[in-house]
Amino acid sequence: MNSTDGQPESPAPGDGKIARWAVIAVLCAFLVGAGALGYLGWFSTTTEVPASGYVALVLGVVFSLVVGIGLMALVFYSSRKGYDEPAVLIREPENDSDEDGVSAGSGPPTEPTERAH
Repeated sequence: MNSTDGQPESPAPGDGKIARWAVIAVLCAFLVGAGALGYLGWFSTTTEVPASGYVALVLGVVFSLVVGIGLMALVFYSSRKGYDEPAVLIREPENDSDEDGVSAGSGPPTEPTERAH
């Protein structure tokens, strides 16, 4: 099973072909089944769909496409601009200046005072 250097052996070139074709066949069967159910559902009734129903159908499809395309564009934009990088804490400098312009750390060291709670 394992080669002498501790790494697993790579599979033979033809090992995954049957599994790959089986997955493709199952997905194609699902597609044909969904198409058959859609056809039967669409044409099995004698009820007429008014023009407003077709307008609503088209508007729903267009709106869904606009939202999907817009969200994908935002994903690509944020990825390209670096907004997807992990957050980094940027610390402020510790030596703050007083109101009169003298920095807090310029004088002699003082003892810390206790705060009343």
